[in-house]
Amino acid sequence: MDPHDTPASAAPGNGPFPGGGTTPHTPRKDGQETPEDRPARLSVGVVGAGRVGTALGAALSRAGHRVIAATAVSERSRSRVEERLPGADVAPPPDVVAAADLVLLTVPDDELPELATGLVSAGVTVTGKLIMHTSGRYGTAVLDPLTRAGALPLALHPVMTFTGRPDDVNRLTGISFGVTSPEPLRPVAEALVLEMGGEPVWITEERRPLYHAALAGGANHLVTLVVEAMDLLHAAGVAEPGRMLGPLLGAALDNGLRLGIDGLTGPVARGDAGTVSGHIDELAKVSPESRRAYVALARLTADRALAAGMLKPEDAERLLEALAD
Repeated sequence: MDPHDTPASAAPGNGPFPGGGTTPHTPRKDGQETPEDRPARLSVGVVGAGRVGTALGAALSRAGHRVIAATAVSERSRSRVEERLPGADVAPPPDVVAAADLVLLTVPDDELPELATGLVSAGVTVTGKLIMHTSGRYGTAVLDPLTRAGALPLALHPVMTFTGRPDDVNRLTGISFGVTSPEPLRPVAEALVLEMGGEPVWITEERRPLYHAALAGGANHLVTLVVEAMDLLHAAGVAEPGRMLGPLLGAALDNGLRLGIDGLTGPVARGDAGTVSGHIDELAKVSPESRRAYVALARLTADRALAAGMLKPEDAERLLEALAD
């Protein structure tokens, strides 16, 4: 089946989910509808019972879908299934896929291409099944082997960090999901995100790597910067660096999100080359790795400040001299 042809189950007027979403149901006598009463409930399978897979599975369960099976190899993943997906059978990937209408492939990015190929090679019937992965890096092309076998591909990436703590499911409320799918399946993808409490944001297939690089650079590297700053403050004699940094970093993040480059403060924005040079000399004594990161970020900051008209060309020139290797 060509994924760009509209499947009958996703045709306009038939509702967003396979099966149409118009199946009649009998309401409770008290008039109150529960999630299980809603039409077009799906049987869900989770291949990869890690932090993300079990959190999304639990969110779909809250919406009234039934998580019926999951893969789990380690004791930790088995515990996650038992805690977050009660009633789900633990089974090998082919059995999980065979049993489900909607399959979540929540494995590490590097394992996804081989998993998609392996399921087809195993002869698992996927015709008409929604196959969804949560990788930020990939769109739906990575699922092409499954799509050619008749699956309906979705890429739904939750823009959130997951720690494995009980509040992971609640963190889904109000967050963005990067959504990529064939156009006929877009209503299905968006409906699933909304049911999990998120906000769908459309990302084209060719822009997925750039989208993911932006998120990883912003979130993951932010943690590195914070931890590095805390270590340097410890070395400077600060007993509670987190307490010192909290208000400052919170304000800086708020300024950046609200004001963009206009929220920039500090010695680079002021063109204070002497202070920047002093920072570099001190960091070279304490942490050469931190010095390299500081120089790279200061150069990028100076370029942006200059382009925004915040930094005079002569000040920028002095800064770049101080930042020269």
